[in-house]
Amino acid sequence: MADRTPSFYAISRVEAYTDAVFAIAATLLVLDLSAQALGAVRSDAEMWAALGGLADNVTAFVVSFLLLSLLWMVHFDQFRSLAKADATLLWLNNVRLLFIVLIPFTTSLVAEYSEFVAGRVMLPVNFFFAALIGYLSWAWAASRDGHLLKPEAREGARAENAGGVAAVVCGAVAAALSPWVGSWGFCVFFLNGPLTLLLQRGGRRG
Repeated sequence: MADRTPSFYAISRVEAYTDAVFAIAATLLVLDLSAQALGAVRSDAEMWAALGGLADNVTAFVVSFLLLSLLWMVHFDQFRSLAKADATLLWLNNVRLLFIVLIPFTTSLVAEYSEFVAGRVMLPVNFFFAALIGYLSWAWAASRDGHLLKPEAREGARAENAGGVAAVVCGAVAAALSPWVGSWGFCVFFLNGPLTLLLQRGGRRG
């Protein structure tokens, strides 16, 4: 009979790869802010005018960088509680990284095409799916009595994933609001911290 023992992988390799992809995505965000975007500049006045013309690009960059940092913080909280990875977790993590590497592209859509609904919607939808797959990764790791978690993390698994749940909720609200308010919908992420604390308290009581 064939050996059906599941294969497990070192979580350190998965974490290193994931961190590298997050870092590359964050670096690529700045490409839309290259000096070539200023065009021909012949005076200080033209320079200030050209810099002012990049306001939408700068805003999109700052918002995306901060939200990408938030997703990385959720990833960090999750992975410090993992003892090992299996094939399902690897693929879930790879799908999450697919949406992470798309963030520079969807950020550029906001900067260049914010007058169109599609231009306003793609970035919030991108963040929502990145957050959702992150939540599903943790849900899988914590299933079967926490079969991929460190022993000390199993008891508080529900509370530990509060940040992931909060990010999904905020991402869904931002995506729903984006056709009307665009990137302003991301202001809902200011509620991420209080919502995380509320869910953590509920998880510990549960």
